[in-house]
Amino acid sequence: MRIWKSYRLRLKRKRYLARAFRKRRELKVVANRTDQIKPGDVLLFATLRNERVRLPYFLRYYRNLGIRHFLIVDNGSDDGGLEYLCDQKDVSLWGTQASYKKSRFGMDWINWLLLRHGHGHWTLTVDPDEFFVYPFCDTRPIRALTDWLDTYEIQSFPAMLLDMYPKGPIDAVPYTEGQNPFDIACWFDSGNYTISKNKQFQNLWIQGGPRARTFFADNPRDAPSLNKIPLVKWHRSYAYISSTHMMLPRSLNMTYDELGGEKSSGCLLHAKFLSPLTAKVEEELQRQQHFAESREYKAYSDALSSEPDLWCKWSEKYINWRQLEILGLMSKGNWA
Repeated sequence: MRIWKSYRLRLKRKRYLARAFRKRRELKVVANRTDQIKPGDVLLFATLRNERVRLPYFLRYYRNLGIRHFLIVDNGSDDGGLEYLCDQKDVSLWGTQASYKKSRFGMDWINWLLLRHGHGHWTLTVDPDEFFVYPFCDTRPIRALTDWLDTYEIQSFPAMLLDMYPKGPIDAVPYTEGQNPFDIACWFDSGNYTISKNKQFQNLWIQGGPRARTFFADNPRDAPSLNKIPLVKWHRSYAYISSTHMMLPRSLNMTYDELGGEKSSGCLLHAKFLSPLTAKVEEELQRQQHFAESREYKAYSDALSSEPDLWCKWSEKYINWRQLEILGLMSKGNWA
């Protein structure tokens, strides 16, 4: 039975890679600077649409961490983001007008770029509102982390998605281009999380936080998952299955210690709950390109009409990664 399960998962992985190969035809090269990529460079991969206002800080943040090259798919932006990215000398850019939904929410495109350009590199796959935090990130570049992972032959590194939010109505304080989003959205839930195990893929499944208690209060099991595996020493035979929540081969999903010990992990500070969220939600509801018939965006729309305040008496104000470790949301493990 175990051999049969492994065989089926191997076939599934090959199907996802075949999908990625077919979907490559939907990508049009806008700016190809991949000849600048050097052995050992840590690469960032992302898919986005109409995120122009976020891009300056996003790029600056990851450049400061030590990302050497960005490989980005723009899915039909009309806010000037495509042109902005095209002018960035460390960005390779592809554009597409194809369906985000029919590309498995962009993962077919990303799997192709990872297969084509990520092989042999440490790769970080994130959304433009996700900011990677890892142990010692305030003093050590991301290459220090990947060198340590290489030393111990660790191929994947997990990060819990941590929803950040302001105190007061979400759209009350306008976000300006180039601004640190966490100057506004500086609060997070220090607890209120559930963890289970996906038996098929062996990854942890984490839910909770402000989205579960506010937008999915009636059915928290429908709340978005918060577990991600964004940092991977990529091989052309790998494939993401559901966003960066899980991947194949499934050994890459086993980033935890079942015996109760601690393994190193990070967080992705999630800057979704910022102005102009309401306008973004309306746009995405019209497009109907998101998971489960845009169930998540419908929940946002229903709640945002009452101008909810996500802050509560258990909210913590973000300080640094050490605070997150103390709270048990990430761990440095045995990396000293």
